[in-house]
Amino acid sequence: MPYVIAGPCIDVMDKSCTEECPVDCIYEGDRKLYINPKECIDCGACEPVCPVEAISQDRRVPPSDIEFVDDNRRFFLEVLSGRQAPLGAPGGSHKVGPLGVDTPMVSER
Repeated sequence: MPYVIAGPCIDVMDKSCTEECPVDCIYEGDRKLYINPKECIDCGACEPVCPVEAISQDRRVPPSDIEFVDDNRRFFLEVLSGRQAPLGAPGGSHKVGPLGVDTPMVSER
């Protein structure tokens, strides 16, 4: 099961998790970070370094943040504002850099 970044990351984006991720699967939106479920190897290195405790396995997300499991997937599978195609699994966040866009759910919070 991949890891998910939930609501506490919104408008914080500490990015400590990106430094710990061995496969570079944490992508930067405008207000929040997102873990690519196709690229995540479920190692858990990101979870303990998050200062706001926003990261957990998708099956262990607190009930108050369960909507972020599907929203995290949408970030990679749907065409987001200002983009022409879904992001998919480009093979690492450093290849694409900050994306400057979030899912509608995060944008509207």
